Amino acid sequence: MRADRVEVSLDADKKKWVVRIQVGEEVIRRSCDVPKDAMEPTIRSAAQEAIQNEGYEADATQLTIRR
Repeated sequence: MRADRVEVSLDADKKKWVVRIQVGEEVIRRSCDVPKDAMEPTIRSAAQEAIQNEGYEADATQLTIRR
């Protein structure tokens, strides 16, 4: 199943990246153990892995990273 939207942001309180996967009205949030100062390709790779672990697909070009 394809995700409608994927957003990655840094949770300042937990100091972890959070991947937010939206499929229709459903929203799934997963944490990634990637350093907060990681480069964009590393963050994208971790997000893609989280998306696949949930059984979804997403276009990497539509993935939004908010710092």
